Amino acid sequence: MSVFQALHDVMKRRRNSAFTAPLTLKSPAGSPDLTLRTMDAADQEEWGRLRSVNERWLAPWESSDPHGTEPLTFKSWVNRQREEEREGTSIIFLMEHEGEIVGQISLGAIYPGPMRTGIIGYWIDEDHAGRGLTPLAVAMLADWALLDPTGPQLHRLEIDIVPENERSRRVVQKVGAKYEGVRRQYMYVHGEWRDHESYSLLDTDVPQGFVHRLLGDTPGESLHNLS
Repeated sequence: MSVFQALHDVMKRRRNSAFTAPLTLKSPAGSPDLTLRTMDAADQEEWGRLRSVNERWLAPWESSDPHGTEPLTFKSWVNRQREEEREGTSIIFLMEHEGEIVGQISLGAIYPGPMRTGIIGYWIDEDHAGRGLTPLAVAMLADWALLDPTGPQLHRLEIDIVPENERSRRVVQKVGAKYEGVRRQYMYVHGEWRDHESYSLLDTDVPQGFVHRLLGDTPGESLHNLS
């Protein structure tokens, strides 16, 4: 196979893997009220306000480019999200609880070829932390990305966390992600290259679904396990 044929096949796979926004995922009946939806320009004010009040809370885990990048306007960022959705390389969801934005969860670095993999990242408002919303969001995203015919039908998802981030570790433990080891100086976080613990979810781990396993057979009786 020529290099040009290989590139053509990669681009064809990306087009066939495109996501169509708007896209909405809803939690099942009996579970905490949670909606995951793609964002648009109208979310700027509410999203910006939430990020502002959580600046100190999120700062220790904030990643950035050590070489610096030109900051995007919110509109430009949303436009870039649409481009990446069309390419099938990433998708970002807002987390909404009782009609309010409470956080964000993303699926990025998607490779639809022989690896069929992607990386999950998330953050949540400090006032809503500890309510089981983030584990539920991860489980919902995993079910869509790994098991849903309308999703990218990936084989593997990865979650990487700074070792000191105990709250994030509890999230991966609750969704049953498997620890795979430490990635040395994996990402530039809060002004320095930081080691990260790596966890994975596979489509073969829970054929009945990650939300089903998280909530149990009787969701209403299992909510205390999400706290």
